[in-house]
Amino acid sequence: MNFDRTEEQELIAASIARFVERDYTFEARRRIVASADGCSEDVWQAMAALGLTGLTLPAEFGGLGGGAMDAMSLMEAIGGALVVEPWLATVAIGAQLVARGGSDDQRRSIIAAVAGGARKIAFAHAEADARHAVEHVATRARHDGDAYVVSGVKRAVPHAAVADTLIVSVRERGGDRDADGLTLLLIDRAAPGVRLDPLRMLDGTRAADVRFDDVLVPASARVGPAGAAHPLIGAVTDFATALVCAEAVGAIASANAATLEYLKTRKQFGVPIGAFQALQHRMVDMTIEHEQALSMASLACATVDTERDPTVRGRMVSAAKVRIADACRHVAQESIQLHGGMGMSDELKVSHTFRRLTAIAQQFGDADHHLERYAALSGGREGSP
Repeated sequence: MNFDRTEEQELIAASIARFVERDYTFEARRRIVASADGCSEDVWQAMAALGLTGLTLPAEFGGLGGGAMDAMSLMEAIGGALVVEPWLATVAIGAQLVARGGSDDQRRSIIAAVAGGARKIAFAHAEADARHAVEHVATRARHDGDAYVVSGVKRAVPHAAVADTLIVSVRERGGDRDADGLTLLLIDRAAPGVRLDPLRMLDGTRAADVRFDDVLVPASARVGPAGAAHPLIGAVTDFATALVCAEAVGAIASANAATLEYLKTRKQFGVPIGAFQALQHRMVDMTIEHEQALSMASLACATVDTERDPTVRGRMVSAAKVRIADACRHVAQESIQLHGGMGMSDELKVSHTFRRLTAIAQQFGDADHHLERYAALSGGREGSP
């Protein structure tokens, strides 16, 4: 595979770098995180003006037609600047589910609105006791004439409070861990019977537990065929996981740069501590982690763009996530240790990067989960696709 950036990807990377440098400083981010919504509508509209909200969406519905490789530069910038706006939740997950599984009417209305910055989406899927299993869904949908009635609870839904629309995974039939019987429904966040309990996550981003109490949903709100959403959820989850791996690369690079600068300026015994060979060796190890993470993230993004076999795709994404999770842990801990007590200060960006790297290591499954998944898919046994 050729991982070199195309001319278009280089232009995207340059525009993102200018945007972050101009409009998303660390102090600006701190103000955004402390705000009521935990994200900025002005920043969201600026991203839309740059075409970023349509980057990975189909061109025929108002997007730019890019893939995960095209979004790598964006995700690295998001990781480096610790951007908290809901790009992943809206564009890479919510709109992707509609683009891949929705009707033409749904795609025309929803994707165009997302690409233009007029709509945000949250994917309400995770539940208690799921432990990252894509097929684990206990939220039930029963039929009431031509409509659905939805009841259940979704846990820690990213950016649910600012989303206009929720895409909710529900079970029409089968047991809680059956792959068969899953359906996706579009539900208005303000619909009667929908209740949100807001949460602030470890990394400063916002989420919410979402409760559905006999929510009436028309059949026209179904995304894809009834009871057959599991492959679609698996494919889009792999797509998002690959992009989170790319985000980790940017966050690791930021942590490395901050740590190297600290080693050059902090003095002990009259010399910069970076002159001590033992600390130089640790810095080299962190640099190697970044290079390996970049390679694995590139492999994961290229795989989700080109591989149609869900087993091969899942195996490669899980392999990348295992390596990325280990890199996140190593670099996060080393960056704090090499900064000393200052590393935990809220005023230093590296402490916030530590939190985001810790969250990325768990997002969409930790190293143990993806090791098990990789083994299952490699051995031909049933695993989460």
